[in-house]
Amino acid sequence: MLCLIRALFPFGRKRNIKKMGQTLSEPVTAKESAACQNSQFKVGSSCMQGWRVTMEDSHTHILNLPDDPEAAFFAVYDGHGGAAVAQHAGNNLHKFIVQRAEYQDGDIGTAVRQGFLQFDSSMMSDEQMKEEVAGSTAVIVLIKNDQLYCGNAGDSRAVACVNGLDHPLSSDHKPNNPTEAMRIKDAGGWVEYNRVNGNLALSRAIGDFVFKRNSSKSPEEQMVIALPDVEQRTVTDDWEFVILACDGVWDVITNEEAVNFIRYRLGDRMEPEKICEELMTNCLSPDCQMGGLGCDNMTVILVCFLHGKTWEEYCAKIAATLQPNIEAYTSSLQNGSTDDVLVDDGNALVVDNANTGDITESVSNVLIPIPPPDLFGPDAITLTTPVESNNVAYNVEDDHPACEIYNDVVNAAIKKGQDNLLESDSDEEDEHLLPRKRL
Repeated sequence: MLCLIRALFPFGRKRNIKKMGQTLSEPVTAKESAACQNSQFKVGSSCMQGWRVTMEDSHTHILNLPDDPEAAFFAVYDGHGGAAVAQHAGNNLHKFIVQRAEYQDGDIGTAVRQGFLQFDSSMMSDEQMKEEVAGSTAVIVLIKNDQLYCGNAGDSRAVACVNGLDHPLSSDHKPNNPTEAMRIKDAGGWVEYNRVNGNLALSRAIGDFVFKRNSSKSPEEQMVIALPDVEQRTVTDDWEFVILACDGVWDVITNEEAVNFIRYRLGDRMEPEKICEELMTNCLSPDCQMGGLGCDNMTVILVCFLHGKTWEEYCAKIAATLQPNIEAYTSSLQNGSTDDVLVDDGNALVVDNANTGDITESVSNVLIPIPPPDLFGPDAITLTTPVESNNVAYNVEDDHPACEIYNDVVNAAIKKGQDNLLESDSDEEDEHLLPRKRL
């Protein structure tokens, strides 16, 4: 089964958005998503232009490589200076790897390294590509039988979730890394503002030929090199998934945060491509005043290891390990009716909407359900008073795994207003916050 995605952004209808330097006046949040699966993997991907003027990422997922049906290939390419190199890599890099003699001999790690270098060299002699000023990161994951190979050049990243914990499969290549900086200087360059020659924020990439012109140096010794680091791992039944993403995501969240974000949604049987979409939305900056964080193009691939299980069995296994296991509770809040979810059973907060702006239009008091303490632990939730601005009158500890999910549920519940929430008793209208039940 072949599934190849080259995401170079023909998103939706035209919009009247002004360019402001390297960013737009408002983000393009339309997402191009895809999904495919076989007996081994269930895969979702999504990409979003965001605040950038153009979309320069590309990505690929191939469940069965044409030249080796026993192997699967996944990759994210984060272009810079244009999309041409990222697009070319999405079409061709996997072919260079699989067709190497080392690959045929079973030395896949060497094939990945030499495949990157050969692909980069081939562009220098290509009439259309040799004058290209663009470059691209490349992070690839090739899986054959129970062996996983991750090759990386640049600062896109691959992370595995094994038994609920994050395990990095790649390391970012930055010019201020001592080993990288030494090579850059030996090739006649310098590092300024954590950039190669004050320009490129990566020390390894495909393309970027302007940094590869020292005739006395080999391809592995240039200021910027295409040589990837390669990691090999054995995939066991404890492996849950691998996420590949560009730095537009990793600049905003940590490996651990990404893994936890994904696991809770898998526990709620959310489709992989939808999880990718939510992750990007979560990373998108509300404006471009945060030093560029959350303002980049974003691309995510989520590869779930089924290990012979059905999708339902796979998700149920993850849900059973979540501590605390609150997915069923939050799902019922999101999907249930007023009658069977938001019943006035005494286990709720009453919020005076007079102090919360225009969150709801026609409800002066709304009931926000709070879960039983044993779902979160005895100290996770505390009550606060009075209600201020748009802050809901409760607090979930920031480092608690339930924090983000419960915040989303409560905020969504408030916004639903009169249609989905019960009005409180009239004798409570003068109070800012009335706990119906003490925790």
